[in-house]
Amino acid sequence: MKLSSKLLMISASTLLGFGSVAPAFTANAASVKTASRSYQNRQIKVNYRYAKNMVIKNKTGLSGKTTALFSRKANPTTGATGGYADLLVGLKGWGYKFTTTQKKRIASSLVINSKSTAADYANAIQGLKAVGLNPTKFKPAGAKKAVNLVSSLYRQSMSKQTPNVKSQVLLALTMSSTFKRPSNAKFSITSLAKSLVADQQSNNGWAYNNTAASVDSDTTSMAITALAHSKSSLSAVKSALSKGQAYLKANVTPSGAYGYVFNGKTVANANSTAEAIIALSSKQATVKYANGYFTTKQAASPLRAMLGYVNKTGSIKGATSQLIGVGQVNLATAAYRQALKGHSVYTIK
Repeated sequence: MKLSSKLLMISASTLLGFGSVAPAFTANAASVKTASRSYQNRQIKVNYRYAKNMVIKNKTGLSGKTTALFSRKANPTTGATGGYADLLVGLKGWGYKFTTTQKKRIASSLVINSKSTAADYANAIQGLKAVGLNPTKFKPAGAKKAVNLVSSLYRQSMSKQTPNVKSQVLLALTMSSTFKRPSNAKFSITSLAKSLVADQQSNNGWAYNNTAASVDSDTTSMAITALAHSKSSLSAVKSALSKGQAYLKANVTPSGAYGYVFNGKTVANANSTAEAIIALSSKQATVKYANGYFTTKQAASPLRAMLGYVNKTGSIKGATSQLIGVGQVNLATAAYRQALKGHSVYTIK
């Protein structure tokens, strides 16, 4: 999920067209193309294999210009390339078994220090938990002793954080029931959920910069996923979730995909669609729309549209970052399949 500015979101998604799609599909009574199980399995298999090989080879892509996925030299402030947490959580959701070598590489690469941001902590917690390491007893690269990343994140101020960061923090801190809030915490799960609700705009969506004019499906989907995972019983949270889903319903493109607005036009892409599918999969009442439809004017379901971006190699058509493209699509399919079984891809024992 995206933690940085709108510019990063656009750079990761720009020029992603609604690529040609395979002919195998089933059609409902409204003639909206849905992803048949066989089509899902075929596209998911190659995408999962690509994601898995990025971890095995420690590369951000398997062809063309690539860099190390986990490396303090390549990424001195974090030790990993942006988007790594989504990749790891998605693989975990599909049952991937991380090797001892991979765990050691990740643990020895991640950088957490006094300059680390709340986003850095959230990413690290999600990534470490996904691969089977303990974020509450983690020894960062160059540190002399282990630290509790969960407690450290709770001591970060949330007052000036963006909705994207708040969403990622909320997801990270609710991944496990073993994560405990320290006595000197600057916020709670409840207060963070309330703060995220307060960021919702008049058109029912959320924006990276908290302005109605900049509301987008990516940020909105992230907020929906985080609030749903918080399992808050607050009426304000329930209302915000309902309104957020209404935003997704109103902003699906005719292709069935989702996108961001650029120069007055919505640019549909795999990443935005993946975010929406994750959000739709966060509640049992809405998961049906991931491979269904909000309106009969849709050409395809969001899942069918998203899987149409998957190349034969498993990479994502037009993605400027295969790490973000492959990682988010793989995470979305894992979230969808987990939701069908009544589970959340973000709940890890």
